[in-house]
Amino acid sequence: MATHSENKASSLSSVVVVMVPFPAQSHLNQLLQLSYVVSSSYDIPVHYVSSPLHISQVKSRSSNSQDPTNKIHFHGFQIPFLTCSSSFSNPKSKFPLHLLPCFEASTHLREPVAELLRSLSPTTKRLVVIHDAVTTYVVQDVVSIQNAEAYSFNSASAFSAFAFICEILGRNDIVPNKELPSSISCFPSEVIDFLGSQIHLAMTLKFSSGLLFNSSKSIEGSFVELLSKEINGGKEKIWTIGPLHQTTISDNRAEKSLVLEWLDQQEPNSVLYVSFGTTVSFSEDEIEELAFGLEQSGVKFIWVLRDADEIDVSSSSYEEGRKRPKLPDGFEERVKGMGMVVREWVPQVEILGHSSTGGFMSHCGWNSCMESLSMGVPMVAWPMHSDQPMNGLLITELLKVGVAVMEWSQREELVTSSMISRGVRALMGSEEGDEIRKRAVEIGVAVKRSVVEGGECRLEWDSFIAHITR
Repeated sequence: MATHSENKASSLSSVVVVMVPFPAQSHLNQLLQLSYVVSSSYDIPVHYVSSPLHISQVKSRSSNSQDPTNKIHFHGFQIPFLTCSSSFSNPKSKFPLHLLPCFEASTHLREPVAELLRSLSPTTKRLVVIHDAVTTYVVQDVVSIQNAEAYSFNSASAFSAFAFICEILGRNDIVPNKELPSSISCFPSEVIDFLGSQIHLAMTLKFSSGLLFNSSKSIEGSFVELLSKEINGGKEKIWTIGPLHQTTISDNRAEKSLVLEWLDQQEPNSVLYVSFGTTVSFSEDEIEELAFGLEQSGVKFIWVLRDADEIDVSSSSYEEGRKRPKLPDGFEERVKGMGMVVREWVPQVEILGHSSTGGFMSHCGWNSCMESLSMGVPMVAWPMHSDQPMNGLLITELLKVGVAVMEWSQREELVTSSMISRGVRALMGSEEGDEIRKRAVEIGVAVKRSVVEGGECRLEWDSFIAHITR
C-alpha cells in the first residue's frame, strides 16, 4: 500500500516554470513567446510575472494565433513608476529617457516574486525560474529554495553579449571586429551601472544553472561557441532556443490588414518596410530627412511612424491620445501609390514574411533582427542605442546581410536624406543588394529548417526541456 508521503509525491507536478521578464516590450514579448513554447509544446505549467500594465500590453500585442493562455498563469504585481531625473548623463543619446525609471521600478518585484516562488515550491518537484538577464536582483531569493533553479534569458544577440563581456574582461584579442562600439557609447551611465550590479550579483551568488538566447545557430552559432568556450569556460550550459516567433505565415487569413492588402498588389521583393520599434522617437528634423530620403530613393515603402512607447500603453484611449509625428507638407500625397505611412500597431512578422517585402529599415533591436533574418529579409541598419549598434555590426559587417545608413561614429550627427536614399538604393536596387539578399534568403531557409521536427531549434528546445525535467 502506498504511504501518505508517496501519494503526496506522486501528485506533485514534475516541473513548474516561472518567467520573470524585464518590463519593456521586446523583453516582455520574448519571454511570453517562450511561455507559449513551454506550455503548449511541452504541457508544462508556466507562471508569467510582471506589472498589470505590462501584462496587459504584451498580451494585447501578441501575434501568437494559438494562444494557450489557459496554461499560462499571469501574475500582475504593482510596482512604482517614478519620474525620470533630469540629470541624464548624455542628452544627445537616442536611449529612451522615459524608460530609465523601469530599471529601478523592476527591482520592486523581488518581494512578490520571492513570495510566489515560496508558494509554488511545495507543489512541484522542481521549480524552474527563467529570468531576464537584467532581473537577476529580482530572482535572487531562488538560492534559498531547495528545489528551485534559475536560468538567465538573454533578449539580445549572443554576439552583443560576447562583445560587451570581452570589453569588460579586456579580451579584445578574440573579438572578430576591432571597431566595436563601446558600452559607454551605447548606454547611459545609469544603465551601465544597473547592468553592472546585475552581473556582479550573478557572479557573487552563482545561482545560474544555464543561459538561454533567443537566437539560432544558423545565424550566430560561431559567437555562441565563442561565448561558451572563451568567456564562460564551458561552465554553464547555453541553449539557443530561437526563433521564438512564428516562422510560417498563412496567406489564407479571413481578415487582412490594409497593409497586407496593399502588399498583395506589389511585385516580389519590391517594398522596403520601415519601422524603428517601441523605444525610438524622432525629432521633426529627423522625420523630415527620412521622408525626403524615402521619396528620393524611388523605392516603394511601408513606413510605421510612431513615437516610442510610454509607460502605460494598455488603456483603450492610448492610441487616440498619442502625439502624431508631423510629416513634411504634401509628402503623403506625393508618394501616394509608391509608399504608405502607418501610425498604428502592425503585424510585423507577417509583413516581413510577405513575398513583396524586399528589405527592412530598422533600429536593429534583436527582436526585429531575428524576425527579419528568419524571413530571409535583408536590412538597412540604423541602430540607435543599447545592443542595437552591436546588432547592426553583426548584420552589416559579419553576416553581410544588410547595409548601414551611417557609421556609429556619426551617431550624434543628423542623418541626411541623401544618406538614407543611398542606403535604400544600395539594398533595393543594386547588384550588391542582390548579393546581400541572396545571403539573407539562405539564412532564412536555414532558420525555417531549424524549427521543424528534428531541426536545430527543436533539438535545443528538447534539450532544455529534458534538462529541466531530468
